[in-house]
Amino acid sequence: MGTTQLESVQEPKYWHLKTVLSEALDSDFAVGEVLPNERELAARFGVARATLRQALEQLELEGRLQRRRGVGTTVAPPRVGVAVATAQHGWAGGESDEAWQPVECVSATAPASVAAVLDVGADELVHVVRRIRVSHGQAVAAELLYVPAASVPELSAIDAPSGPARARSVMRELHRRGLEGQDRSVELGSARADDAKELDRLPGAPVLVVTTRYFAAAGTAAVSVATYRADTCRLTFGDSGALEISDEEQERKAS
Repeated sequence: MGTTQLESVQEPKYWHLKTVLSEALDSDFAVGEVLPNERELAARFGVARATLRQALEQLELEGRLQRRRGVGTTVAPPRVGVAVATAQHGWAGGESDEAWQPVECVSATAPASVAAVLDVGADELVHVVRRIRVSHGQAVAAELLYVPAASVPELSAIDAPSGPARARSVMRELHRRGLEGQDRSVELGSARADDAKELDRLPGAPVLVVTTRYFAAAGTAAVSVATYRADTCRLTFGDSGALEISDEEQERKAS
């Protein structure tokens, strides 16, 4: 990667630097390779470190780079394909779906915004199921599923008092319910400390937050807030309107 001076460039310097770095990633670096430190890169390209950081942050957001604890900035692998879409009247992550792995289930109050959607009191306890989604052996999403007690009236505390077993019990009871439908919203966010740890990201790293409301005859049966790695997942909407995550590597091969 040779020295490139950025002079008389109409676009912002960091954006032009991002383009130069992206080309270098394709030609000079392998997946997983660690980039030189910021001081060396800034000197090599003749830019201020603040400009370099802006370019690196943009490349991370686009999924070209990853910041890894104790390692540094590395070249990211191609985004993996993970299907987020489910049948309009089906629950995500059935018992036969090995992609979703139950981690824990606790009784706790829901955030105010979630409690309002669930139509439960601010002090009312709900089941909070935490699951991890794995694709190609890599954790790509962490989910919190908020379930009011009224949505799983047959749940037995004796059979599954806590932990993954109770999470599976809550999900099993949910899957016995009939659904009227669901809707989703997607927004860009920053990884919280607990999500960052489970997804092998740094706190504050860019993530995609997918919020799903599940509707039953009596109203909202549950709310899911799933945090996806922005560097790993690329969200698209199919012809049916269902939300999916496309496989960038397959798209490259097809083009």
